[in-house]
Amino acid sequence: MSSGSNVDNFFRQVLPNGLKVIFEKRDIPTVSVIAATQFGSAYESEKVKGLAHLIEHTAFKRTKTKNTEQINSMVEKKGGEINAFTSEEITAFYAKIKAEHFEIAMDVVSDVMMNPVFLKKDIDMEKKVILEEIKLYKDSPRKHVLTKLHEQLYASPFGMSTLGTPESIKSLTKATIQKYHNVFYNPSNITLAVVGKADVDKIWNFSKKDFAKKNVQKQIDKMGKMAIQPGPFGNYVEKRKGIDQVHAAIGYTIPGLKDPNRYAAEIMNVMLGVGSSSRLHMQIRENKGLAYQVNSFINQGMNYGNGCIYLGTDKNKYNSAIKLAIAELKKMKKVEQKDVEEAKEQLIGQYALENEDTEKTALGLLKYEIEGDAKNYYQYAERIAAVKFEDVRTVADITKMATALIIPE
Repeated sequence: MSSGSNVDNFFRQVLPNGLKVIFEKRDIPTVSVIAATQFGSAYESEKVKGLAHLIEHTAFKRTKTKNTEQINSMVEKKGGEINAFTSEEITAFYAKIKAEHFEIAMDVVSDVMMNPVFLKKDIDMEKKVILEEIKLYKDSPRKHVLTKLHEQLYASPFGMSTLGTPESIKSLTKATIQKYHNVFYNPSNITLAVVGKADVDKIWNFSKKDFAKKNVQKQIDKMGKMAIQPGPFGNYVEKRKGIDQVHAAIGYTIPGLKDPNRYAAEIMNVMLGVGSSSRLHMQIRENKGLAYQVNSFINQGMNYGNGCIYLGTDKNKYNSAIKLAIAELKKMKKVEQKDVEEAKEQLIGQYALENEDTEKTALGLLKYEIEGDAKNYYQYAERIAAVKFEDVRTVADITKMATALIIPE
């Protein structure tokens, strides 16, 4: 399906209650529904760190008309999937289901978002679950090293984990949870994206009914401030018993989503460490045998951006592997036109593959709508193609780096 035909089947409407609704109609037997509030861990102070994630968890416990089992079984018994996630800038709830059951997906997603009942016993239960999740992240060297790298790139509270800390999670009260939900889970702060086989008029009608709630935009403006400050950009080292491999992460800042060079950052990253043909993989694993696992990825928000190189390597080789990884990163300042064109083709091809998945398309449309205009999602290939190799060189001129290491004791 070409981007042009997608645009022809694209609908957008802002409802009287402020809810932004976007829909891409496809003649396929499934439909994906995703709704997100512009509230994530970036909006939290140290005191309430982990609150957005706790709300997401607890919302699935019960609504005014459904218990946990009903919430999940209504979608799953029809062969569908339902889940949610919390990131720095959004908390999203989504379902994918056969098109004939579209109304069920809309009902469950909207109900969990808009009508959760926060009982103290449910909150306490989910606190226990999240405290175990925090332990799980710490026990996983790869996840833990990335958490520690984030702390080097950004000061608290933004630099803290989305999960929060044991102290912050334990201190969160029902009153605090209810207060933040009342403010941020309002139609004026929510975007709904639907991709698949559905009736456009039904979508508008369901949206008006299912997302009906009082608008509190002034409170959102007052509470919804992101405090993003740079971190120390130091070198974190942790020695750990019971592991045989060094887990290393190298971090640096890149343009965020509001920066015109956001696409140049994507091109640089795909050349550097995405896939088995990337520079890091070829140099460090294939040519030198210095690491089993090596890759790079980027994390871009509206007001921030960072890149990361991850290495899983031998304790006798990690210094050489890190030096080589940094050398490859620095070489990106000298990329040639041919290299950039190959990376563009890789990204455009990946976009085409992802666009076949209604869930990924819905999430892409939703994110672009939050940034400013969902239709820009369809311009992705053109915007990647328009990047000049000089733009990539500019983005690759990185002056500050941070590292985090977990080393066998």
